Amino acid sequence: MCLNPVIVWIHGGAYAYGGTVDLLYDFHNFVEENPEVIIVSVAYRLGVLGYLHLSHLSDGKDYPDAQNLGLLDQLMALKWVHENIAGFGGDPDNVTIMGESAGGGSVTNLSLINGSHQYFNKVISPSGTPGLSRSAEAAKACTDDLMEALGCKTVADLQKLDAETLVSTATEVLPLRIAPERDGSLLPLDPWEAIANGATKDVTFLQGCNKDEMNFFLVAMGGPEPFMEWATDREAKKLAPLTDKEKELAESYIKDVKGENWERHTRLLSQLMFNAPCIRLAENQTMAGGKSYTYYFTVESSVPMMKSGHGVELASLFKHPDLDKDTGREFDETFSKTMRKMWVQFAKTGNPSLTAEQAPDGKAKVWPLYDLKDKHVMVLDETNIHPEKESQRKIVDWERTYFLTKYYGF
Repeated sequence: MCLNPVIVWIHGGAYAYGGTVDLLYDFHNFVEENPEVIIVSVAYRLGVLGYLHLSHLSDGKDYPDAQNLGLLDQLMALKWVHENIAGFGGDPDNVTIMGESAGGGSVTNLSLINGSHQYFNKVISPSGTPGLSRSAEAAKACTDDLMEALGCKTVADLQKLDAETLVSTATEVLPLRIAPERDGSLLPLDPWEAIANGATKDVTFLQGCNKDEMNFFLVAMGGPEPFMEWATDREAKKLAPLTDKEKELAESYIKDVKGENWERHTRLLSQLMFNAPCIRLAENQTMAGGKSYTYYFTVESSVPMMKSGHGVELASLFKHPDLDKDTGREFDETFSKTMRKMWVQFAKTGNPSLTAEQAPDGKAKVWPLYDLKDKHVMVLDETNIHPEKESQRKIVDWERTYFLTKYYGF
């Protein structure tokens, strides 16, 4: 029996929101167009139910993995797929895990777990890297803030609460602070070092970022005023550990940003959370002898201020142009179909390049691997998909923002 390649989709949502029931993540249209691939969606525990550090509490020693339960859920789902997908016509030896945003953070962090590679050999990660994780110190601080807000001191106190109170309070107290923990047990303390040392070199990546990532959050938070209030606080916390020299570099970068005041914040936080980590993932993976097909998505939404924001590609990628309010319009169908074909080709072969016969516009799309010399990325432009050197696009500021990757996005 001929078995089909498998894509396992892990949804995003800041590790706290979303679900497989989201109509955007219904892959019927995608699979109808590309019947040679099988897609599986995965649910996992979210928010503090999936990522709450407890072991530092007086009665928390019995919960050593509470900080990464969501990630362990995903790992168990991959084990199930490996053991059962052949019964659905899928090839257990040709599995690609794919996720966007926190889903991208999930799939890239899954690739760092010892023993996980028996369940997959390829990763597709739009706008998500191991940088979307947090330290044990940050995780403990989140728990302490939540406990104070709830008036709790122990795990036993938490267990007396109803789930709605726990989750609603956490949503208010810990916005965009929930993430997998670099605990030194399940996940390495320094994922960048682990990747550079070859931890993921036998996994092939297709990963990238959007031109205006943080503009999505600008719009989602209700515009410049509430966004700037959140961003100012976020930046103060993230820049506090920097050395004086590093602060000077970051401040120099901010001062050079042209446009409205809020653009300084969107650009800096895009660099910190998405753009610079995307390039560092490509750099470290390549440095270790691994493969990264890296892209830069530039198509813009028609929603005011959204531009090429976080996640605007999903409606086109999943063939749901009518469902994503973030795009404000249907992207060009030939472009969208080409992007889908490249994703499927990667799942099938480990290389997203298309021949002229495979490409919807009849023109070959040769996607070069990222390399340390020319640093090639594929520019996903609505009218011209083509490779460029990173230096042509200046995705990252190598002197003034690249170093921020060591401080992580969470």
